Amino acid sequence: MRTSDSHEVSQLNELKIDVNALAFVAHYVLAGNIIMCEQMPIMGGFAGGVEETAIVDVAAHLNAFLMTQAHWHLDGPIHVRWGITTARESLSVAGHCARAIEENTHCMLGNQYYTIAGPCTVMCLLETAAQSITDTASGREVLSGVASAKGVATNYTTAMEARFMGEVAHAAAGMETEKVNRLLDELVGMYETQYKEAPKGKTFNECYDLVKLEPTDEYMQVYKEAWGILNKLGLKY
Repeated sequence: MRTSDSHEVSQLNELKIDVNALAFVAHYVLAGNIIMCEQMPIMGGFAGGVEETAIVDVAAHLNAFLMTQAHWHLDGPIHVRWGITTARESLSVAGHCARAIEENTHCMLGNQYYTIAGPCTVMCLLETAAQSITDTASGREVLSGVASAKGVATNYTTAMEARFMGEVAHAAAGMETEKVNRLLDELVGMYETQYKEAPKGKTFNECYDLVKLEPTDEYMQVYKEAWGILNKLGLKY
């Protein structure tokens, strides 16, 4: 690995860590590695609701920098019912947590993306957009995604979701908080009623030309459709 690569160590839920993780930390510190500490609080679990989970999330960040000597922290509040980071409640936790830490520290923050819909679907891209806007507006430095179809379906993730995540972040940079909140309220409302019937999407093999490694025309049309929706909501890129 390169000296610039991050070495991961994970905390346990909630605000716990095991001996094996501490052994990893000791090795990383002695080797002079860059340490990325990851922990994903569960909204609706032991931590409680949105407000309580946001407090736990802030504490998990601070714990990461103190306990594991992390150079940066990778977040990802998960909704206990849906197993995703793009639910309204999960986004609220992530946004408030990041804003609080960014206002009071110089810590480097990241966030993971788990959508309920799969690749080559407008829903997946809209979910991605909602989180990308939240992360950008709340000051996170690293966007880590996208684990489409909740990250549990084999071969159901592609580079197109990550490209969309990045483009939306560029478009949202510098937006006023009030405008961001109005946009997010409308955007999340477009997909949050579809969780039970969320489309699984298509596999990488179905989304890409495997010889040229380029997205299919179908996925390009889905991509354009998703951007069309965001444009109507006032997000331009």
